[in-house]
Amino acid sequence: MTVALLGLGLMGRPMARTLLAAGWPVIGWNRSPLDPALTAGIPLAATLAEAAQAETLILMLSDSAAVDDMLARLDPLLWAGQLVIDMGSSDPLRSPAHAAALAARGIGWVDAPVSGGPEGAAAGTLAIMVGGAEADVARAWPILSALGRPTHVGPAGAGHTAKVINQLIVGLTIQAVAEATALAEAYGLDPALLRAALAGGFADSKVLQIHGARMAARRYIPGGKVTTQLKDLRMAAAMAAAAEIDLPHLRDTITRYETLVAGGYGDLDHSALHMLLAQKTTS
Repeated sequence: MTVALLGLGLMGRPMARTLLAAGWPVIGWNRSPLDPALTAGIPLAATLAEAAQAETLILMLSDSAAVDDMLARLDPLLWAGQLVIDMGSSDPLRSPAHAAALAARGIGWVDAPVSGGPEGAAAGTLAIMVGGAEADVARAWPILSALGRPTHVGPAGAGHTAKVINQLIVGLTIQAVAEATALAEAYGLDPALLRAALAGGFADSKVLQIHGARMAARRYIPGGKVTTQLKDLRMAAAMAAAAEIDLPHLRDTITRYETLVAGGYGDLDHSALHMLLAQKTTS
């Protein structure tokens, strides 16, 4: 089964390399030109039409608008028997419509967003939330298993719903870790020693260990960008509003990420939420 990975950003590149290392015949394509050094080792399609010849198309794009645009561009190029896997963080409400439109043409659809960042993509240890029909999911399963640990959570759209919930947890946990790190710093505690002390306890998490280290070092090189986290939290807020559920901590965290974007920090890692508190503790 040939695979085209459309979207060679922070996640797409390590995902492509992991699939190649696992023996999958992968070709990559990106909407905008990239520095050749970034795509070293990844075979590239010269055109979207060339990439669309693959049996399986993986979309790793920035948002739902990008997915809509990509599917529109792919529309005249797709053929019956193909499988489209959307592995980005997209709007769950759009996925069933995409699945139905493609199914009418004999094309499969799976939404399979991921969590674990570029590190997890490179190691093949991503958590993968899978939505789609049983037959389509079965076809996608070997590819997804090469990238991490897939879990089939329901029909089309369910995977993207699970990812929005994942991002709600991640965003609010980053907020908690940022506050904890700022408080530790204000009282002269070494954040690295604090993380070591909390490791294995109820307060421990990957966010504490990975993002907490970035906060303490003031190294906000993006694994997941502020703008991406904000986009996902806004989707969670829209879903909560539709379900008439009040999520006050979500509202507060959205406001803080909006402050970062307004300050010109949208391209930093989402752990940069700590900046808003660090400025106060050092002033």
